[in-house]
Amino acid sequence: MTEPGTTEPEGSRVRPLDARLLRGLAHPLRMRLLNALRHGGPATASQLAAKLGESSGATSYHLRQLAAHGFIEDAPEQGKGRERWWQAAHQGVSFDDALLTDADPDVRGAADLYLHEVATTQTRDLSTWLGNRHAWPEEWRSTWDMSSATLRLTPELTRELVEKMHALVDTYRDRVTDEDDATDTAHVRIHTHAFPFTTE
Repeated sequence: MTEPGTTEPEGSRVRPLDARLLRGLAHPLRMRLLNALRHGGPATASQLAAKLGESSGATSYHLRQLAAHGFIEDAPEQGKGRERWWQAAHQGVSFDDALLTDADPDVRGAADLYLHEVATTQTRDLSTWLGNRHAWPEEWRSTWDMSSATLRLTPELTRELVEKMHALVDTYRDRVTDEDDATDTAHVRIHTHAFPFTTE
């Protein structure tokens, strides 16, 4: 599976998580900082602290931890002052389900925390849209989606469905380029969920 908003195939833009990297990322504030840099562009610890409602001391510490694990890097072209600018090193990460059954309980705990924070982030994204949708133009207010479906499937069919959904999303990835007239475009977040549940 991939991180929220990320369905890129494996490659240089997506970094696979191993046990060591997972331990460096599986913290709610670190994940929020990384998402802020991915979607908002380069920023300083002070800017991120103001954006996320955290202290600059906390953001500075966790940014250094993200850098130590290779998730972020210096943005040397930004700013000339004394404060350090950071940028995301990759567009996303991929998560291996084997981390959930790792022999080390600390790794299993980090994997569980990571996934729950991903779910929290996706819920927060949707809640933010619902709270702010009135501020968007009518064409955006009438084209969003929040739907669900319940199907009776085997594990194999579920895997096939997930792969086809991700493949469909990928066909839209480069439909609008920087060279296009993008005055009426926006970043659109796509969440996909597929999981079994009991009906009793």
